[in-house]
Amino acid sequence: MSENILSKGNVEVKESSSALQNAKKMILALQHLIAMFGATVLVPILTGFDPSVALLSAGMGTLIFHFVTKRKVPVFLGSSFAFIGGILTVKQNYNGDLAYAQGGIIVAGFIYVTMSLLIKKIGVENIKKYLPNQVVGPMIIVIGLNLIPVAVDMASNNFLIAAITLCTALTITFKAKGFIKQLSILIAVVVGYLAAFKVGIVDTSVVSQAPIFAMPNFTLPKFDLGAIAIIAPIVLAVFMEHIGDITTNGEVVGKNFIEDPGLNRTLLGDGLATLCAGFIGGPANTTYGENTGVLAITKNYNPQILRIAAVFAILLGFVAKVGRLLSTIPAPVMGGISIMLFSMISFIGVKTLSKGKVEFNTKNLLVIVTIIIIGLGTSYVEKFLGVSIGIPVTSTVKITGLSLAAIVGVLLNAVLNRKTV
Repeated sequence: MSENILSKGNVEVKESSSALQNAKKMILALQHLIAMFGATVLVPILTGFDPSVALLSAGMGTLIFHFVTKRKVPVFLGSSFAFIGGILTVKQNYNGDLAYAQGGIIVAGFIYVTMSLLIKKIGVENIKKYLPNQVVGPMIIVIGLNLIPVAVDMASNNFLIAAITLCTALTITFKAKGFIKQLSILIAVVVGYLAAFKVGIVDTSVVSQAPIFAMPNFTLPKFDLGAIAIIAPIVLAVFMEHIGDITTNGEVVGKNFIEDPGLNRTLLGDGLATLCAGFIGGPANTTYGENTGVLAITKNYNPQILRIAAVFAILLGFVAKVGRLLSTIPAPVMGGISIMLFSMISFIGVKTLSKGKVEFNTKNLLVIVTIIIIGLGTSYVEKFLGVSIGIPVTSTVKITGLSLAAIVGVLLNAVLNRKTV
């Protein structure tokens, strides 16, 4: 009798523990969802795509990516900012018909898939030789520092609210322990939101006006050579960004995802996700620095949590009220938290140089400085002076910023350190 009671008690304890673990995963997934939400819906807002379709395609794209990469890479895919200019150009040239932009996005996805097959044939080992730590480290630094001005812009709407959000996140990150520490971003966003609500900069009327459920506005693509020529070449400009993002993610987790599951698989996942988005009426997908920042802060690298966040994003595509509620999070709140997330990415780049035991000789310093100057210089000149510096791909697309810096850095390192390449 007593043995039965003990056995039953053990089962109940295990079930309770399992339920607690599942609840923790749900909360951590919600944190990832909040981190990516603002940027993912901003792209369709700027271009004219349906934000609900963008959320749906982001969730579907993330699940596709995880399937292709053997469920090993803790990545979330969201709307790509790199394609905004091309989409707007097509929209203007084709009387506002974004279906032609969808056609270009689909072809861009096919190019990604083709590149993944090419890399598989070349061999990931041959690719890795061109990506030593003196190249990868500054690339990661540039990714973070290029994103920080975006966060500051958001924070500038109300620096006090941004500071409250940022200080809350930092305090919890450095002072709290256990599971509470992993929730620093979510708690900080809630505190910032309440502070913003108190000062009257939160508009909740859109929540009450929204229906509980709504069908996303799915649209079919149209194909035209002119539109394809505008959008498809953007893939060449963001290829190195993909490598940078996947490398950064690997540095955070402590694994080499370029090697396993392989760059060919991550590119294939990105390409299929973009194909999916193009077919249903969403913007192109890409890996998200915001979610990599969350990984760096929480130290929880379980890919399953990102897949749960993806399911949440898919559900949000149909649950209008929750999506509208998240959209009421003020820009200063997201700006404050983003300053922390993007700073963490740059810090990871510095750690890459340190942990990789990079020898700071003249050759390596020249590679590092070149990548940082080109990566930040071209982006900041374009942002603050409105002058685009880069290599033209088409009449509307240039290789600039991180992409240009990475290409120059890889080539310069191959020339200067040719004995090790």
